[in-house]
Amino acid sequence: MQKNKIIINLFVIAVIAFIVGLWGIDFGLNSRQSLSLSIFSLSILGTVFFWEFRLAFAFLGTSILLISKTIDIENLILSSSLDVILFLIGMMVLIALLKETGLFAWIITLILRVKNLNAKKFTLILSVVSALLSCAVGEVASIILMVAAILEICDYYEVEPMSFIMISVFATNIGSAGTVLGNPVGILIATKAGLTFEDFIIKAFPLMVLCLVVTTILIFRIFKKDIQSLDKKMKELGANEMLIRLISVPPEQRLKKALLIFGVELFFISMHHRLEILLGLEPNTILIAVPLMFAAFVMILKHESARKYIEEGVEWWTLLFFMLLFAQAGTLKYIGTTDFLAHKIAAFTGSNHNFLIGFIIWTSAIGSSVLDNVVLVAAFIPIIQSFQNINLGPLWWALLFGGCLGGNITVVGSTANIVAAGILEKERNVKISFLRWIGVGLLVGVVTVSVVWVCLMFLPAYQ
Repeated sequence: MQKNKIIINLFVIAVIAFIVGLWGIDFGLNSRQSLSLSIFSLSILGTVFFWEFRLAFAFLGTSILLISKTIDIENLILSSSLDVILFLIGMMVLIALLKETGLFAWIITLILRVKNLNAKKFTLILSVVSALLSCAVGEVASIILMVAAILEICDYYEVEPMSFIMISVFATNIGSAGTVLGNPVGILIATKAGLTFEDFIIKAFPLMVLCLVVTTILIFRIFKKDIQSLDKKMKELGANEMLIRLISVPPEQRLKKALLIFGVELFFISMHHRLEILLGLEPNTILIAVPLMFAAFVMILKHESARKYIEEGVEWWTLLFFMLLFAQAGTLKYIGTTDFLAHKIAAFTGSNHNFLIGFIIWTSAIGSSVLDNVVLVAAFIPIIQSFQNINLGPLWWALLFGGCLGGNITVVGSTANIVAAGILEKERNVKISFLRWIGVGLLVGVVTVSVVWVCLMFLPAYQ
């Protein structure tokens, strides 16, 4: 029965992709452009309905594009965004080192040692740390740490962890838009739009902080009962020294080395634009090279764990999927499909730049609530690149924040959501329902996206 259901779903997906191709021809695309759109639709639909088979769909679609001569090998490689993939590999190796040295456990103890800790302080710290950690090490590494900490703390105080996990996920997704390091879509947009680490700090980080403040205010109202329940337990159990003793903190020397390596890498990443100008290098050369250089240093320093860092610390399954998906999106640009779509969108929005900003931020937010944001952003990038004679800056920020903030709307809206829900179900046998999540996530998503939309339209810094 299960096999028959899979076959039927595959057939339905293939039919839909074929109809998209026919629609493309009727819409004015030529046969190659229509085929590229059909194949890309097949990969996206396969990802949505058969998540565990997403890499297989990416392999299949890419092979069809090559065999049909829709794209050649050289341009396929150029379109696969190897610069983004190399950046992510380098960062994943460093994050593997940070996990091994116990940096995250040390951060938990810092939270628990806050003087006169109560539920409101804990919730505020939880939101801020989740967001800032996501900015620094990425949404996935951040949420794994925070969920582990929340489960330990909630078990100790005998309260339900679901609400606090949701709070952490909301803040994590918001924080992931604050720097180029927070989310794969950040580095993808940076490399395609020519944006620097400094651009993110100047433009994206303030908007992230504003969204975090607004979300924290909402959280204190929405989860008022849960926060009060935790506060009551904290007063009953008193000081949290017992919980601190239960957490294994790494040796100070190992911790200092890891922090030093991470701090120096962040410094060079933050200065990459100025260094590239000084050395006469192409934009983002230092941005890509620094993680690889530090990954090499880590593998030499910890040579006994080097193979483990590469084999277990790097998400090869995900990276291969990204690379082939980028190649398929690049094919749309290569043969002119996105130029055609950009012309149609521009005709639809007219000369109203603010309407175009709204179209991109809301389309990407709604799309990211049901699709992986990398999939959606990869599809949007070549379309934005195809717009002519307009300021693309606000459009890139609209795409970034739409992709990141839209992930808060549903439980499947981002990788952080899925990871957090999976850990909760595995460790506590508690499943977060779609309706339970969207009841809060829709409000958080709509409010934060609206805040960014207004800022992008009216603040001079983004014009």
